[in-house]
Amino acid sequence: MIWQGNDIYLDYSNMMAEVIGADHGITSEEIGQIRDRVKGVQRWVQRERDEGNLPFLNLPYQGGIEEIKRVVEDLRGSAHELVVLGIGGSALGGRALIAALGHPFHNLLPSEARKGPRVFFLDNIDPDTIAGLLDVLDLSQTVVNVVSKSGSTIETLSQFLIFLEFLKQRWGPEWRRRVVVTTDPSKGPLRRLAEDEGLVSFSVPPGVGGRFSVLTPVGLFPAAFLGIKIEGLLEGAAIMDKYCCDEELEANPALLNATLQYLAHTKKGKGISVMMPYADGLREVADWFRQLWAESLGKKKDLRGRSVYVGPTPVKALGVTDQHSQLQLYLEGPYDKVITFLALGSFSRMMRIPAGGSWGEETAYLEGKSLNELIEAERRATEFVLTRNKRSNCTIYLRGLDAKVLGGLFYLLEVQTAFAGGLYGVNPFDQPAVEEGKRLTYGMMGRRGYEGEGEQIHRWIKERKVYRVPR
Repeated sequence: MIWQGNDIYLDYSNMMAEVIGADHGITSEEIGQIRDRVKGVQRWVQRERDEGNLPFLNLPYQGGIEEIKRVVEDLRGSAHELVVLGIGGSALGGRALIAALGHPFHNLLPSEARKGPRVFFLDNIDPDTIAGLLDVLDLSQTVVNVVSKSGSTIETLSQFLIFLEFLKQRWGPEWRRRVVVTTDPSKGPLRRLAEDEGLVSFSVPPGVGGRFSVLTPVGLFPAAFLGIKIEGLLEGAAIMDKYCCDEELEANPALLNATLQYLAHTKKGKGISVMMPYADGLREVADWFRQLWAESLGKKKDLRGRSVYVGPTPVKALGVTDQHSQLQLYLEGPYDKVITFLALGSFSRMMRIPAGGSWGEETAYLEGKSLNELIEAERRATEFVLTRNKRSNCTIYLRGLDAKVLGGLFYLLEVQTAFAGGLYGVNPFDQPAVEEGKRLTYGMMGRRGYEGEGEQIHRWIKERKVYRVPR
């Protein structure tokens, strides 16, 4: 691929009516019809930022990363394994950082080649998985990072209580040196624990929701532990911030993509948003984006309190793998999707394809080529066939995969989501339906104050009509 300047740029050609036709593509007139509304959304976001209500937008300029680096330096000499306990935004961002910027088989490298600890993220409460990890950990060389913005996340606290028991058995009173807490700066049970026990701790800035927290210590601490240059992440985000503040729609990638995705959904019926990176290192970014897009935009009520039931459905795919599992649907199924490709200008390594020898014509054409060329050819072929079949798609091009580029990508997608929330007329920073499920879980588990919720769900389980087979 011939690179074209910026670290990151958006090619939206294949979403436009001039390319795929007006039935499925967006016309200049349709953009013009909501241009004033788009400007209003941009002003709303800027006003909220100026009033201090959107602190995630100022994370590129934060202080405090030297403290993260100091703690990492203190711990790395005695810690060969890092376990991150968290769920949702408390795990997805850090996992995406390490998958993108670490060695693809980091945990399998010999210690002298790793230049950092093995890293494990536990973002679920499957008992077999947690027991299995404890089977392979050396707790004498393990640091546990427990991450919860509220400090009361039931899944994370349950995980932590299990690990805390094992750490106390192994370390006695010295367990305190093996735990790092990332939570609210002033309240919640994890903050109280950190203060009472003198634990090393980091704060999630007030007002920064979990799914917007990748550029806080939630993501920066595990990244720094792995040796990633976290200042590069912030540098890339700061550069992207300048583009995302541009008042001209066509010069602002976050505002423009939010507008295009919104129009594709509301005007063209494309309510499924597929993110398809053509790089294994970016597959976890697509996973992270699923939460960001779904939890921010999927809402029952709009900002006026009206029932609207809106939200695009995000889908994670991977090129080229899912050309062999999902592409058939994307090409011949309903016209209800927008595919967003993530494409790399270059990979960090070159893999040549050797001659096939006696295999003959079946492999002769591959001689002298590389996997780098092949993956780009497959991406281009997929883009072409989708476009020829009038399937809406766009591409976010990344110069390569380093901290600066990744920081810019995270920031772009977060700001895009904030703008999209404004266009849909919903609050992109809350998740009321998730909170309802939490209350019911508390009731089932016997938490004081949630007896009513417990009675409600136990009654439903007892009285519900059941259909099943075999009977």
